[in-house]
Amino acid sequence: MKLPVIKHLTSFIEENDEDFVIETIETLEALTEVPSLKDEELDVIGELISNMYGALEVQKMIKDGTEKKEALNAFMQRVLGAIDQ
Repeated sequence: MKLPVIKHLTSFIEENDEDFVIETIETLEALTEVPSLKDEELDVIGELISNMYGALEVQKMIKDGTEKKEALNAFMQRVLGAIDQ
């Protein structure tokens, strides 16, 4: 996951609507079923999907009252903690 990408997507959600991101995730998930995709292409799609889910998580924290910077940091700490385990 890339914090700058998640931060940008979070701003996009604030300016527009999270439905755009949700629909994009659904589209990308459908693309993963194309049998001719190479592993590298699937990796890129997977990275995009995980960043979008991350942005949705951050947006939920912001809606629940957490400041944007704090929500981003808390999310990345959770991700890093999960990686360490």
